[in-house]
Amino acid sequence: MKTVILCGGYGTRIREVTENIPKPMIPIGSNPIVWHIMKYYACYGHTDFILCLGYKSDIIKDYFINYEYRTSDLIVTLGQGIKKVSSDHDETGWNIVLAETGINAMTGARVKRIAKYIGDDANFMLTYGDGVGNIDIDALVKFHHAHGKMVTLTGVRPPGRFGELDIDEQNTVMGFNEKPQASGGRINGGFFVCKREFLDCLGDNEDLVLEQNPMREMVKKGELKVFEHDGFWQPMDTAREYSLLNDLYKNNKAPWVKW
Repeated sequence: MKTVILCGGYGTRIREVTENIPKPMIPIGSNPIVWHIMKYYACYGHTDFILCLGYKSDIIKDYFINYEYRTSDLIVTLGQGIKKVSSDHDETGWNIVLAETGINAMTGARVKRIAKYIGDDANFMLTYGDGVGNIDIDALVKFHHAHGKMVTLTGVRPPGRFGELDIDEQNTVMGFNEKPQASGGRINGGFFVCKREFLDCLGDNEDLVLEQNPMREMVKKGELKVFEHDGFWQPMDTAREYSLLNDLYKNNKAPWVKW
């Protein structure tokens, strides 16, 4: 199953850290947060990625294009070239599509624009390039297949500054209010699983926000289910959260590190 990661935003809420790099490239330890997200999916056997690029996409491309060089011992013979002696990483076999989805495109448009890379797969996974968690991906996928609806999102218990999901007893989302303050319920934590047909519900207009009309339409049709996650989940939206995630990683207390 392919994993789509939204990597195109400006990261304006954490501008003091993202002045010269796109938000998914903000480091946790020695690797960017998007690498941590990919590494987490890979622990569950999902190594086929599509990155939806936008702002400073060249930096993300350079990172992956030169990944082998950065993680290997090299012999450089001037005038003749470079020879890789040994490799020091476990990411062999990762397949990564680096898709240009537009500088100003919103999340819905970005997902629509990578439809050609999904192919005929029945389902695909989707998440944001700025948040980590210890979601049980196997259980998430099993839940999605079991209910048969169009979209599954992971509902997490967040800091109170996010909007809240209204969920009924059958785990069907009855309301999707992304912006109001949360009052103790669950919010959209990303880590979606979607049927291929969901792409047909999206338009290509740049201002299409995934979390607005497309999700509300899924709510109206009863096609949006929530996978409840009570474990760790943390976005990197502020300098404080940047420090928090790095401290957890530095002290070997990062709940998302399964490798």
